[in-house]
Amino acid sequence: MSGRVAGRVAIVTGGGRGQGAAEAALLAREGASVLIGDVLIEDGEAHAASLAAEGLDVRFRALDVTDPEHWATAVETCRTWKGRLDILVNNAGIINRTTVASTGLDAWKRVLDVNLTGAFLGIQSAVPLMTESGGGSIVNISSNSGFSGHYDPAYTASKWGLRGLTRSSAMEFARAGIRVNAICPGLVVTELNKNSPHLQPMIEMTPMRRSGAPEEIAELVLFLASDASGFITGEDIVIDGGFTAGAAYRRVATETGIF
Repeated sequence: MSGRVAGRVAIVTGGGRGQGAAEAALLAREGASVLIGDVLIEDGEAHAASLAAEGLDVRFRALDVTDPEHWATAVETCRTWKGRLDILVNNAGIINRTTVASTGLDAWKRVLDVNLTGAFLGIQSAVPLMTESGGGSIVNISSNSGFSGHYDPAYTASKWGLRGLTRSSAMEFARAGIRVNAICPGLVVTELNKNSPHLQPMIEMTPMRRSGAPEEIAELVLFLASDASGFITGEDIVIDGGFTAGAAYRRVATETGIF
């Protein structure tokens, strides 16, 4: 590892397993001190302990992203632990998989609370210490569903909303030296979706004919967290094997013999 974020302090939400765990691990291996936040206490503690056993500077803190007090505690932990905060990865998210007609109001609110309001509260909480630290990078994990009409309306609305929150935040905090960007992954198989019936159809539609790996998303998080992306803010970066670029047209072209 080359230490691309050496000396920096990061919070990664939903960092106990899956994609968030990969993001936390790569940031730590590239030199950051990482606070892993998650509601999955056993998973988060185990992952932090595993990384600490590698000699990495990692801590775990129970973090419900919908709770402002949890956010205040997480940021204060960074202040007392390292005296700064440089990176925030709003990775925590849930899915619902029901249609507009079948989604109950409580389920709708729960998805929006975790996926969108959680990121909003994280940005609000992190910005003061990040500003004191001289700036930093906030990475919101959206989805390529944020460019389409996915059949899960609550999830889709939350991911579209994250793109808007990203751009508004980027404009507001640019003078403080804080960059805010969104990553929009396509299909990435994790504990969250491994039993979903849509996996194989998605893979077949994806031009690269595979799902993404959590480590590939983590590499993009690292890039946006590092100085290598110092002139990038307010952007939505799609990483989905070409799905958003034209998967439907590619399928038509394949089935009609053009490709």
